[in-house]
Amino acid sequence: MSNILVVDDDHALHESIGATLASQGHLLLHARDGAQGMARLAQERVDLVLTDFDMPGMDGVDFLKQLRRDHPDLKCIMMTAPQTPEAVVGALREHVCDFLSKPFTQEELTEAVSATLAACPSAEIEVVSARPEWIELKVPCDLGAVAPLEKALAELGAGLTEEARDAITLAFREMLNNAIEHGGELDPTKRVEVTYVRLERAVICWIEDPGKGFDVKQQEHAAVNNPGDDPLRHALVREEQGLRAGGFGILLTKQMVDEMLYNERGNKLVFVKYVG
Repeated sequence: MSNILVVDDDHALHESIGATLASQGHLLLHARDGAQGMARLAQERVDLVLTDFDMPGMDGVDFLKQLRRDHPDLKCIMMTAPQTPEAVVGALREHVCDFLSKPFTQEELTEAVSATLAACPSAEIEVVSARPEWIELKVPCDLGAVAPLEKALAELGAGLTEEARDAITLAFREMLNNAIEHGGELDPTKRVEVTYVRLERAVICWIEDPGKGFDVKQQEHAAVNNPGDDPLRHALVREEQGLRAGGFGILLTKQMVDEMLYNERGNKLVFVKYVG
């Protein structure tokens, strides 16, 4: 059983979260603002904090800053309203484990809580720049860090069309997965460097992995290199090489974005999605 502290000024949300998580055996603690949250943390053992961003007194990011001084390793999930990129970048700096965008479902809540209680690789992300229009990160080569970052990127896409936002997050997920798995060899001591830039008419992403690089054209296990008359050849190659199912990342990304380019070494790529 885990002790979970919910910090939010919405009484109905407290009841909803409490009913969902208590049914799974968790003990729920409640606070209506950051000050009460800090007081509960001083009195109780807490395994996980769910905090809202928009609260009276101190907002969720300020609460996290205070929390980190006394509880540097405590796992936290930030609950955000739509179109609050400032909450996302602030929460990344304070090493949150995951994001829940309101309104969220019971399934989304339970999945985020279960994953966070099990592990929190996103807490190891180093934030180099945290402006909503210019994000720079150093991400551990752990696939568990991808989903929280994908959610964060979706929040940073506030104001974009749904098509553009979905395309960017899909491309980002596929290319970050490749960088972590192939370039970083799933070694969490290694880092993938990520830059996200939001311009008036375009979104640009750079992803650089610590690997030796590769030649895209020589990757027979990637769907992007399938011949026109054999669109699934890569699947057979992957099976012969003992690789997991997949291999569509580069092909999907090329279809989702407007421009994509690898450097000569093959360990750094940039993609562009025009939005204006």
